[in-house]
Amino acid sequence: MRHGTKTILVAAGIGLCSAATTAAAPGYKHYVVGNAADVTTVTTPLLVMQGGGTDVDANFVRMGAAAGGGDFVVIRASGTDAYNPYILDLCGCDSVETFVFKNRNGAYQPFVIDHIRNAEALFIAGGDQSKYVDFWKGTPVEDAINYLANVKKVPIGGTSAGMAVLGEFLYSAMSNKSLTSPVALANPFDNDVTLDREFLTIPTQAGIITDQHLIERDRMGRTVTFLARLIKDGWTQQGLAIAADRETAVHVDPQTGKATIFATPTHPTPYAYFLRTPGPPEICQPRVPLTFHNVQVYRVDPSGWFDLTTWTGHEGIAYTLSADAGVLTSSNGSIY
Repeated sequence: MRHGTKTILVAAGIGLCSAATTAAAPGYKHYVVGNAADVTTVTTPLLVMQGGGTDVDANFVRMGAAAGGGDFVVIRASGTDAYNPYILDLCGCDSVETFVFKNRNGAYQPFVIDHIRNAEALFIAGGDQSKYVDFWKGTPVEDAINYLANVKKVPIGGTSAGMAVLGEFLYSAMSNKSLTSPVALANPFDNDVTLDREFLTIPTQAGIITDQHLIERDRMGRTVTFLARLIKDGWTQQGLAIAADRETAVHVDPQTGKATIFATPTHPTPYAYFLRTPGPPEICQPRVPLTFHNVQVYRVDPSGWFDLTTWTGHEGIAYTLSADAGVLTSSNGSIY
C-alpha cells in the first residue's frame, strides 16, 4: 500500500473535494486517489477474470499498462475504497476511484455514468452478484460498461462476483443461499439454480458462463449443472464455461482470443478450467439427479494457455467429466 497517498471523497454533482467523509450521494459513495481530473489516453482491450481470494498483482499491473496510465475505476455494491491505494501502487495510472453502490438509484446518477464512461480501465470487485444484477441490469451503468467493452475497448476485469457477471450467461445468486455442487447435481432445477442473461456484452464471452472459487468451494458439479441447464433451457446449443480457483486469474486478449493464467506466487492450485459440452444432457429434469456424459475439460496453470477462438489448450491437461444420476466422475481420476 502506498504511504502518504491522500484519499479524497468527491461529492457528486458539486465538484467538492474533501479529506473528510461527507454525506453519501443518492445511491452511492465515491472515493478517488490521485488526480481527480479526467485524462484521456490510448487504451488496449484486455479481459481479466479472477476466481476470488487474495488479489493477483499482475491483474492491475497489466490492466494499468493496457489503460495507458489513464483513469482506473472500481465498481462494487459493498465494502470500502480499499482497492484505491493498492491498485494505484501497481497500475501506474493517473487516478483510481471507487463507486460503492447502495441501491439501483445510484446507477442513474449522471456523475456516476460520466466517470465510468470516461474510465480507461474498469474493475468489478467481489461481493454479491445478485446486487450487481439488481442494481445495474437495464440501467445506464450496464450501458456504460458495455460502451467501455465494445466501443472504447478498455481493459475490464472482475474478481469473484465481479467475474461471475462477465459471461454472456451468469449465475445470479438470487436465492438466499449460495448454490452447492451436491444440490445442483441432485436437482438441476433447484430454487438455488438461478441463471440470467442479456446483461453485459463482453468481447470473447459469447456463449460462456463463468464460475469462481472452484476447488476451494468444490464447485465443479454446479458448473457442469449450469452448462446442462443452458442447453436444456434453449439458451445455447453448446455450453461453454470458464472457471477459476481462488487467487487465480484468466487474462484474455480480445484481439487474439488467447487466455493466459496468473496466480499469487504461493497458491497451491493455480488452475483455470475451460469446459465445453458435447451435446445436450441425457437427463436434465426437475427433481431428478443430473445425467450428463463427456463434458470436455481443459485445465491450465500459469505455464500454459488457452485459445478461446478455437477452444483448444496448450501445455495443460485435457479430460472429460460425466454425471450419472447426480454423481460426477472424471476420465482423469479427479474432477479437478
